[in-house]
Amino acid sequence: MNRLLSLAAASLAFPAIAISQQTPVARADGPAIAAVTRNPALPPAGETPDSSPTPSWETQKHARTYLLGIPPPRGQIVDRNGAPLAQTRVSYNLAVAFPTPLTLSDRAAAQFAQQQAARAQSIIGRPITVSTEAALKHYKNRGVLPYVIAQDVKPEEIAAIQRDKPANLVLQPTYQRFYPHGALAGHVIGYAGRTGRMPDGVLQNNDLLWPGAEGREGIEQSFDDQLQGKPGQLNISFDPSGKKASEQVVIPPQPGYNVVLTIDENVQRLCEQSLMKGTKRGALVVVDPNNGDILALASWPSLNPNSFIPNISGDAYKALQDDKNIPLLPRAFRSAYPPGSTFKVFVGLAALNSGKIGPHDEFSCPTSMSIGNLTFRNWKKTDGGSLDFADALTQSCNTWFYQCGMQIGGKVITDYAQRLGLGARTGIPLAAEAEGRVMNDEYMVKTYRRHMYNGDLANLSIGQGDTVISPLQMAQAMAAIGNGGTLYQTRLVSHVQSLDSQIVTAYDVRARGKIDILTEAMNELRRGMVQVVESRSGTAGQAQVDGVQVAGKTGTAQWGPKNNERTAAWFAGFAPADKPRYAFAALYEGDANNDDVHGGTQAAPLVGKVLRELLKDEPKKKKERKERRKRPEDEEDVEGGLSERVAPPVAPPVRVMPPRPAPTPARRSFFPFFRPGGR
Repeated sequence: MNRLLSLAAASLAFPAIAISQQTPVARADGPAIAAVTRNPALPPAGETPDSSPTPSWETQKHARTYLLGIPPPRGQIVDRNGAPLAQTRVSYNLAVAFPTPLTLSDRAAAQFAQQQAARAQSIIGRPITVSTEAALKHYKNRGVLPYVIAQDVKPEEIAAIQRDKPANLVLQPTYQRFYPHGALAGHVIGYAGRTGRMPDGVLQNNDLLWPGAEGREGIEQSFDDQLQGKPGQLNISFDPSGKKASEQVVIPPQPGYNVVLTIDENVQRLCEQSLMKGTKRGALVVVDPNNGDILALASWPSLNPNSFIPNISGDAYKALQDDKNIPLLPRAFRSAYPPGSTFKVFVGLAALNSGKIGPHDEFSCPTSMSIGNLTFRNWKKTDGGSLDFADALTQSCNTWFYQCGMQIGGKVITDYAQRLGLGARTGIPLAAEAEGRVMNDEYMVKTYRRHMYNGDLANLSIGQGDTVISPLQMAQAMAAIGNGGTLYQTRLVSHVQSLDSQIVTAYDVRARGKIDILTEAMNELRRGMVQVVESRSGTAGQAQVDGVQVAGKTGTAQWGPKNNERTAAWFAGFAPADKPRYAFAALYEGDANNDDVHGGTQAAPLVGKVLRELLKDEPKKKKERKERRKRPEDEEDVEGGLSERVAPPVAPPVRVMPPRPAPTPARRSFFPFFRPGGR
């Protein structure tokens, strides 16, 4: 195909060439080779000629055709409703167009470039520095193409150039990645960087007109192949004198596919705003417990992908690396923390569902107790008396759970924890997800060369010791409990679709596992978790929502060396408690050696702010549902009961919002395939 196009372009450059016994071949990467024909008057080969052979036409030194690649625009990354999170926009570079044919001396070419740079500087009003060495190298190797002296010029600079209309300065359109919401979901989206610097080597066929882009982090990296698109082809022909004869887009570039996330832009924004106002470092994850969709995956501090476009300076990147709050770290899925008392929910599930402890069985809640040769304490300084599970969870009594854990055994606890997805990657399509860890006997033997003691089991029962869980894993586990025991595969990407809204790849809703939670056990779990939020003796009153029951559990745990110990404050659960629509996990990362950090005072408010916004209409909807139930004709009757809404196996196509329009240059674009505002 390329050869046919090359030959076709060459024939346009040489319309008067006659076909002789030896047909000339036009080379796209160099001058046409003149064919030498045999003069019939000359003697046959082997005989002495009486004159030298002469070409039938003069060698065409400057005539040639270049076949150049047009980098394609990357596909969009959008939220579940089609709102764009990553787009491609038309950007303009300011470039010097050298006069053709390229006959300037080195000195004249360098002077020309400097003169044009000075002219550009006077027009746009900012310094433009041109390297004489770089300008000469471009002139010698790629002088037929404009030499870029300023990248991604601003709209006001474009307007100034349009007014002045300089003869040898052109606006060269390119594609540029753009993140319309800045830092929103920055760790999830990642960023796309240039594949290299601006080309300056000898111009060859199939060279790209400018460097392409490749995903470097997040979804941009994981779905790079789908987002890439297919390059187009631009043919540029020059006549025998070296002047440009034609310029034609033979193959337009094809945009990449669009990646549709399960993220909800509104929920993600609420979570990030809550983190921004409530913590220096932390994470907040929201999952739909009915299908495993991740609605928000927020880490703080966040990262603005636009900082990496078109590239990030060394100083700016070093500043990110040296920041003590580590903004490059996506804490929601790439960090794991000791869960503290949130783990008591999973211990309670193991105890109640295995039948080893009944909902009305009671243990004492003393201020401390001896296990082996060590004393294990409760966080409260007063005796809590005899408590059942729900009341012990409400008060978060450590000594109650020490006894509970030792009675049911470590194997039962770790089995249920692992069936809830703890201690294993969720499988989201993001690199370097934290695996987490659930401390068990096998781990103790491998790490410490001993079996688990009762003291280890006591630590496990309150989420201390070597157990660590990522915020994403915590939300996933709470979602499974909230929906009654189904562990769904967490989805971050719903599907990939083409520009015409055809689904290319779909990621179906599917269950990874199932725990048959007994009705009695589920009722006690829900009762205890609601009391944590609503009871006076509970620890998460700051997560209350008017008219809605929230089920949750706080947790506070320390980790790190004693001289630099940090506290992880948690709040995790689901809401509404009876029919959950949201499962959540909030993590507040305290400063070193700060003991005044607790799940109830730091993490619970983070969730409360989000839920109060998400569920503000829930009381009204609940009232409307009750009224509808009073009218049998309005019910969706399925075998005598209300039908359940089941998520479709394949997500429907999402209407993707178009990219933001870009300014149009006054003169005809150097590359005519660009249509600002469209694709």
